[in-house]
Amino acid sequence: MDWTPPQLVIFDCDGVLVDSEPISMGVMLSVLAEAGVAMTTEEATHRFLGRSMKTIIEILHQDFGLKADEAMLEAMRARLYDRFRAELQPVEGIAEAIDGLPVPHCVASSSQPERIRLSLGVTGLLDRFEPNIFSATMVANGKPAPDLFLHASNRMGVAPADCVVIEDSPAGIAAAQAAGMRVFAFAGAGHSRNDRHRSALAELQPDLLFDDMRALVHLVREKQVDGTSL
Repeated sequence: MDWTPPQLVIFDCDGVLVDSEPISMGVMLSVLAEAGVAMTTEEATHRFLGRSMKTIIEILHQDFGLKADEAMLEAMRARLYDRFRAELQPVEGIAEAIDGLPVPHCVASSSQPERIRLSLGVTGLLDRFEPNIFSATMVANGKPAPDLFLHASNRMGVAPADCVVIEDSPAGIAAAQAAGMRVFAFAGAGHSRNDRHRSALAELQPDLLFDDMRALVHLVREKQVDGTSL
């Protein structure tokens, strides 16, 4: 089937626009260890990557008996935001990719609005998205449910079939597919440059798997580079 370019590109934030996942997982693991929950980076990535804080709290309660109260969450956010301000970097090539897109774009992230705006602000990307920033806190169910992507497409006035989602997590890919949207899986951020993660993304059969944001503009237009899908 011929490729029909989208009318809207929906970006996840963490691991797609900003290279935040190694920082986030490091902070979460240290906070969990202090609360008596020992977990490897691999296990935490499998359980939590791409999911909303509401869902993460439910998993911690159901699987580990840990009740994450507001004081614990605030301490984790404060530690995380301090590290973001000091260390967070944009995904390589993302600014140029956004600026070159031939169609509108927005953000739809599992993170809270304040975290999304902080992440985009410290990496110089915020002005490229305001006010089109959508958070899982705006819908009933986070990823892998389709609610957030459907909310974003509705607010942007574009039918789901005319959207392409850029995602780095299995939960995000599943959410985009459930929303009836095409999805490009991105495996070029710090946490995803390994065979295990790429395989987990590929198993979900996204429309395309790529690892270089500098190719995005061409992929949106053609879905191919040099005649072959990545």
